[in-house]
Order: sequence, then structure tokens, then C-alpha cells
Amino acid sequence: MAVRELGIVMNGVTGRMGTNQHLVRSICAILEQGGVTCADGTVVVPRPILTGRNRAKLESLSEEYGQKTIGKAFECSTDVEAAVRRDDVDIVFDASSTQLRGRFVEMAADAGKAVYCEKPTALTLDEAVRLWHLCERAGIKHGVVQDKLFLPGLIKLRRLRDEGFFGRILSVRGEFGYWVFTGHDAGQKPQRPSWNYRKEEGGGILTDMFCHWRYVIDHTIGSVAGVFAAARTEIAERIDESGAAYKCTADDAAYAVFETIDGVVCQFNSSWNTRVRRDDLLTIQVDGTRGSAVAGLRRCWIQSLEQTPRPVWNPDIAQEIDFRAGWREYEPSLSFDNAFKVQWEQFLRHVAADEPWQFGLEEGAKGVQLAEAGARSWQERRWVAVEPLS
Repeated sequence: MAVRELGIVMNGVTGRMGTNQHLVRSICAILEQGGVTCADGTVVVPRPILTGRNRAKLESLSEEYGQKTIGKAFECSTDVEAAVRRDDVDIVFDASSTQLRGRFVEMAADAGKAVYCEKPTALTLDEAVRLWHLCERAGIKHGVVQDKLFLPGLIKLRRLRDEGFFGRILSVRGEFGYWVFTGHDAGQKPQRPSWNYRKEEGGGILTDMFCHWRYVIDHTIGSVAGVFAAARTEIAERIDESGAAYKCTADDAAYAVFETIDGVVCQFNSSWNTRVRRDDLLTIQVDGTRGSAVAGLRRCWIQSLEQTPRPVWNPDIAQEIDFRAGWREYEPSLSFDNAFKVQWEQFLRHVAADEPWQFGLEEGAKGVQLAEAGARSWQERRWVAVEPLS
């Protein structure tokens, strides 16, 4: 059995998502299971090198999770460029600020290293396309995180689609978000970083979430053809990590109607200012001629045409139908691994053994394209078409 080690510069993993999802639940978990096995039998073992600006945080992470995983501290460095140029590095991963992404992608492309990064890949479509073309010209493998596609609930939706359960899909409705505390109330600290609410630092829920909705719709329902959107900065002031009040300059809620090339209307609401009364933080309902499904992050409920109740509109009496009782859970016994880890495993096999991969930086550019189209729709108060990228 051949074993191949892949050196991975992991940049920006001191943040919440970088630490929890990418380092701990992906790379450390892959190491703990003994690596990733490719179709040809090769076992790929990642070797992380943590990079960033804060040496103390890097050393703390490297020591804590390195000792837990491999019995010694992971390597770490504040000199990202030197780490990228090392001969024993194969992949450059970036989860730092979107504003800094271009610099790290350029470093990797110049050094001939594979690139894997968080989304958005850029703050503008022009920059996202530039980075995509840069990687193509350099002849390197590249990828962007599309984690929600690997969630159990979304996997189940696609299975239902492939089984023909829906018949002809008519519409989609997505509800996402929860209440993010502002920091003004005693004992209720904000549970998201302050940069999320500063436009000048790359914040904004439209930029963040429309990148997700693009790949979710494209790969589950059909290619997005256009959008009508409105966004708001609904809460004007929040408290930052140091306890100081700051003005919110980025949108914290976005409401959109997307249409696919086949005419399916998809409505998605995204908000950091909503209290949850639904099954999960994200729910997606797909309605079709033969049946409907509602998926959360992990679970999925379905109702076929035969199980659909026949309600009668009568506001003068209490509703006699228990509408929730008419749904059954789809494949509750199916278990799936962490969504970020599964995509990491695919990318590692792609780099090591050239196994199939469909989530390159072109997909990242598509997400930025939809975010930009949504912002233009909001600003100009009109429908904006989404054209194929080139």
C-alpha cells in the first residue's frame, strides 16, 4: 500500500471557521482515521503547516491540536510566503479575510502549488474571474469550499430529485439565519465577529450568503439565470470584541428571488436578525407536481401527492388538520460525515491521484457573480440577469 504525504499550508485557520471546521473536524479528523484512500489504493496523509499573523494563536493551535492528533505540535509560521515556497508543500489553503485572498492565491500559483480556499473567493467578480484564470494559466489544481452541498439534508434533497420524487419541480423556498446578539444586553455577547458587519472589511450577508445560494441552487435545482434582491442594514450599531460600540456599515439581512434557466422560482431569505421557529437554522422547501420536501442541515421530511391533505379555507374555526403529521422523514437512518471533511477528502484525492473534481475557482467566481448581481438589483431596484462566465 503506497502512502503519499501532502504538505498543506493552512492560512487563516485561527478564525472560528478555520479552526473548527477546517483544522479540527477536517484535517485532524482525516489524520486520526489514518488518511484518505484513493481509488488506486494510495493513502493520502495531510501534513498541516499553520500560517497567519498572530504567532501566539498559531503556536497555541499547533500545540493543542498537534499533540491531540499526532503526538507533537504541528508546524506553524508567520512567514506565509516562505511556507508556500517550500518544496515539501503541495497545497495552499486560505481561510483568511476575503480582501486578502488574492495575494495568497497569487503566491500559490507563482509557486506552482494547488489552491483550495474559502468563499467568497473575492469581493468583486472581476477579481474572482482573474484568480480563476490565474490558476488555469499556472496549470495548478484549484478548488473552493462548497460545504452546504455536502450536508446530509442537501444530499437527501438531491437523492429525491434523482429518484424523480418531485415530478416537475415548481418552486423552492429557503429560510436561513438566526438572532445574532448585538452585545448591548448584559450576558449576551455577539456570536459572530464584528467584521461581518463592516462593509469596509468585507462584511455583508448578501456577499456571504449569495455565494452559498448560487452553488446550492445550481447543483440541486438548476443553473441560476437571474435575481431580484433587496438588502438592509437593519441594526445600526453593535459591540465589537473589545467592548466598544461601532456603526454597522454592511447589510445584515437580504431577501431574494432567483430564477433558474428552466424557470424554477427560488425564494431565499437570509438574516442575522430573525428568531428561529422552524426545524433548523437553514430549511429549504422544494415543491413539485408529485411531492414536496423540506430539508434542514441534517434531516429531510417529505410529503407525496398521495399524502397531501385537502384543506378548506375557513378562518372562522380552528384548523382541524395537523399539517406536520402529514410529513414523514426521508431516510432517517442515513449517516454522513462532516460536510467540510468530505469535500477536503475529495480535494486531497484530486491533488494526489487526479480523481474527479468539479468545484474549481470558476464555481467560486459564479458565487461572487450572483452576489454582485444581487447587490446591483438592490441598488437599481430591478431584475438582473446572470450570464455564463468566460
